[in-house]
Amino acid sequence: MAKKGDWVRLEVPDYGVVAVPVETIARHRATRFADEFGGDIERSLVEDTWPLFADDNYYVLDWAHNNMNWEDVVEAHITVEREVLPGPDFQEAWLDEEMRVVEGKDVGRP
Repeated sequence: MAKKGDWVRLEVPDYGVVAVPVETIARHRATRFADEFGGDIERSLVEDTWPLFADDNYYVLDWAHNNMNWEDVVEAHITVEREVLPGPDFQEAWLDEEMRVVEGKDVGRP
């Protein structure tokens, strides 16, 4: 179900909403499994990770929650909605808060 151009949207209580490209999460996973593809990250991405992510969004969210940290995505994230309150510990939010996959055109929609 997930594809290039989709985003993982994360609502952080008392702060707002951030989003991370699914492609960032896919590359992280493909890099981890590249050894199974002769060290070729692109091949791992095309032959393994994208087909898995396209099968069910669960795999995107599971990989993000269980194999990544906020520092792995901080450079790629965008702020979708910001509230005036001080920012939270994003690492805790990354691990604990509910995420969902949205199409690029829907990244700013609740």
